Amino acid sequence: MASSLLLAVVFVFDLIAFALAVAAEQRRSTASLAQNIEGRKYCQYDSDIATGLGVGSLFILVASQVIIMVVTRCLCCGKPMAPSGSRSWAICLFITAWLTFLIAASCLLAGSVRNAYHTKYRDLMGERAPSCQTLRKGVFGAGAAFIVLTGIVSELYYVSFSKANNSGIPSYARDTGVTMSNL
Repeated sequence: MASSLLLAVVFVFDLIAFALAVAAEQRRSTASLAQNIEGRKYCQYDSDIATGLGVGSLFILVASQVIIMVVTRCLCCGKPMAPSGSRSWAICLFITAWLTFLIAASCLLAGSVRNAYHTKYRDLMGERAPSCQTLRKGVFGAGAAFIVLTGIVSELYYVSFSKANNSGIPSYARDTGVTMSNL
């Protein structure tokens, strides 16, 4: 049967990762145009805390995924599961969990990298104002949404995996001979 402690730990990790991603979305860098002593315009950015929040969210999401995959032996290693509907669900949910994880991780990583990128002097001639590029709104928000999906799907995967792994007749108790019933 599925471990309630493991489900609670993974839920807490996913909740923390979600909260950090939402905080990163709220604290994205913004830029304003400023002028130095020589009269050249440059971009002045505010705090860069969203990058750290996004990376922290990514690390906690990775830890959550690693915990689930280590416990289930990544569906590939360990004893074979009994053929059942739970096994089919476990395989489908395994693939879905990895897809949603990869999307969430790429949103968080791309958002953190892009948020950390700051332009200072974009135009050397000083005639045009530099473009103060910032991260688009919603990148960390998309990562947060996929963190929620990853958490739900990975916990469902763990439950269906443990149901398929612990159900059925033990392999040593099956009849291996030829039966002649209903002739």
